[in-house]
Amino acid sequence: MALQLSTTVRNAMADAFESSINTAGDAVLTIRTGAVPANCAAANSGTLLATIDVPADWLGAASNGAKALAGSWTTTAAATGTAAHFRIMVGATCHAQGTVTATGGGGDLTLNTTSISAVGQQVTVTTFTLTMTGA
Repeated sequence: MALQLSTTVRNAMADAFESSINTAGDAVLTIRTGAVPANCAAANSGTLLATIDVPADWLGAASNGAKALAGSWTTTAAATGTAAHFRIMVGATCHAQGTVTATGGGGDLTLNTTSISAVGQQVTVTTFTLTMTGA
């Protein structure tokens, strides 16, 4: 049987995830082309398409062991290509990474479009939800 955790513990884990990453308010979300690196310790890969400064309170309140995107995350593209993965970084340290798809595509993070065809194009994160295991 898999380990199961109470909602209280899962909410606390989700809250700790958010506060541990952006305690100084200097986390950034990078959106890149290509496959997700093997793990967070691996070097960045792909072309950097866009960077978003993560707000101090970047995820909503934990509920049922999950936290979702808070506010609006929008930026302009710095390069062209197809968005395929993201990393949440503080300096050179990756704290989280995952897949990117267009809205409705099932990625870990979804954008209004994954086709970045012009520098300066608006890039908007439409969905990001962190769900803790152990339900």
